[in-house]
Amino acid sequence: MTIDRAVMAFAGTMILLSLVLSQTVSPYWLYFTAFVGLNLLQASFTGFCPLATILARLGVKPGAAFCAGD
Repeated sequence: MTIDRAVMAFAGTMILLSLVLSQTVSPYWLYFTAFVGLNLLQASFTGFCPLATILARLGVKPGAAFCAGD
């Protein structure tokens, strides 16, 4: 698995988990959903993603998640 795919999988998992927790534990978990979404949005503009930095340091290989035209 590459860094970009791992980031998308992690973000998707966190969003789904926080949605479940907002329905079963507390609606305040929706703030976490918003945090993940905002982090994805800022990463799309700045190219900086804290999780990608951590994964790179752990030795996960970089890659292109979407290879349009290949």
